[in-house]
Amino acid sequence: MNYQYVIIGSGPTGLGAAYRLKELGITDFLVLEKEDHIGGLATSFVDEQGFTWDVGGHVQFSHYKYFDDLMLKALGADGWLTHQRESWVWIENRFVPYPFQNNIKYLSQDTMWKCLDGLIDLYKNPFQGKPKNFREWILATQGRGLGEVFMFPYNFKVWAYPTEDMNAVWVGERVSVVDLHRITKNILFNNDDYSWGPNATFQFPKHGGTGGIWEAVGDLVGRENILLNAEVTNVDAQQKQITLADGRTVGYQTLLNTMPVDLFTKKVQGLDPAVVEKAQGLKHSSTNVIGIGLKGQPKAELATKCWMYFPESNSPYYRITVFSNYSPNNVPDINTQWSLMVEVSESPKKPVNQETLMAETIQALLEDGLIESADDIISKFHIRFEYGYPTPSVERDGILKTVLPALEPFDIYSRGRFGAWKYEVSNQDHSLMQGVEWANRVAMNVPELSLFFPDTANAMWGK
Repeated sequence: MNYQYVIIGSGPTGLGAAYRLKELGITDFLVLEKEDHIGGLATSFVDEQGFTWDVGGHVQFSHYKYFDDLMLKALGADGWLTHQRESWVWIENRFVPYPFQNNIKYLSQDTMWKCLDGLIDLYKNPFQGKPKNFREWILATQGRGLGEVFMFPYNFKVWAYPTEDMNAVWVGERVSVVDLHRITKNILFNNDDYSWGPNATFQFPKHGGTGGIWEAVGDLVGRENILLNAEVTNVDAQQKQITLADGRTVGYQTLLNTMPVDLFTKKVQGLDPAVVEKAQGLKHSSTNVIGIGLKGQPKAELATKCWMYFPESNSPYYRITVFSNYSPNNVPDINTQWSLMVEVSESPKKPVNQETLMAETIQALLEDGLIESADDIISKFHIRFEYGYPTPSVERDGILKTVLPALEPFDIYSRGRFGAWKYEVSNQDHSLMQGVEWANRVAMNVPELSLFFPDTANAMWGK
């Protein structure tokens, strides 16, 4: 088998690249997928009881018209539900609207003052210089009080690495900065303040979970162009030949990789060993998704909520999605059932006991008042992905500046959530567009935008 273009991985990046090639009239390509299904981290699963689960709390919003048009083509106008974002923080046995920083009026008086005192101190004594890491960025923009109350504990639960191990380059639109004037006014006038961020409204598929989107995009690409159960074990960069786990070989002229680039470099024969070693310095966290299917209906307090953040240490999870609120078809019978989708991060700095995780999760759900009785649970689902989040570590950009360019003389490109390791452009829309922009580059010599200019790409939201 020989192709002009070979794409490793059928997540949003690989499918975006394949779709764009086909759109350009290029059919001499093949997508290799090691699993027996497409979608990567954007796939969905249906458990034995008929509950649908995603790999974490995906929501559909976009920075790109191209992406929006493709989503419409994939599922049609009738294939989507539109939601108003309702995200909350559970802290001190109460729900605080997100962004937390703008709504500290909900906290106990002592905690509110701790946050406000840190902001006043920051106002009087501004941070000098440029923050060296994410911890310093938090102290420089949020103050020590907000850092200790929310930002430090929550971000450790999300990223599974201490904030001092992370850079601050990725932050961009991901973290709401603090406005002392706005916060003080919210406290004095008892204002609720929800209007921040790029996903104030979002879409979700009526059927099939997030995976249903990418199954439909796979159909547009053409299933004949996607080879499943095709695990890559070796890439001969000089001969331009891929060897699969079953012994088959695939030749290519140009290769796009979307598997984790640290793993990929170890498979590339002919690459400088120093580059391979450099790539191993990239950090990632693992994702545990636990699905809890329940009988009955959610309590009124949860009836319209989308997702919730949990900074406190009593619970293993950092985020929970009321997944039955996203689509009634995420549960077998929306009239008698509902569901919670729980996310737990894991890394060498934050180990997780797989044997006890389900029991700890259920206990915390009871303590946090999200479920009333363990007897209401009719489905338990747990799946773990070794590569969940690409950590924007302090070393990351230096590593990527060495590794990604080293592949290109061999006509090999690495893109996508883990292929390029840029968290700030790794949502579904970003990931797909990394594939689209790669196709435009190799087929038409059009420069790529999203990977190399994340701030510009993210500034396009709403345009």
